[in-house]
Amino acid sequence: MFMEIAIGAIGIGVILMVGYVVIGQVKTTLPTSFNDTNLTNSMEGAQLTIFAGFGLLAVGVIIMAAFGLINIFK
Repeated sequence: MFMEIAIGAIGIGVILMVGYVVIGQVKTTLPTSFNDTNLTNSMEGAQLTIFAGFGLLAVGVIIMAAFGLINIFK
């Protein structure tokens, strides 16, 4: 069971990383005439949300690893 959850966490991490990179690339390649302040703020907000998701995922993986170690040594 622990392995399935770990694989799921890795999958979620990959999806978050791809989303972060795509939003960053779109933000930098927009022409300056189209680079509206609201659009830029929205993209930065999306990047910050994805970055927060990375943090939550990391905490979740650490907690899962701790439970796995507890069960191994139990």
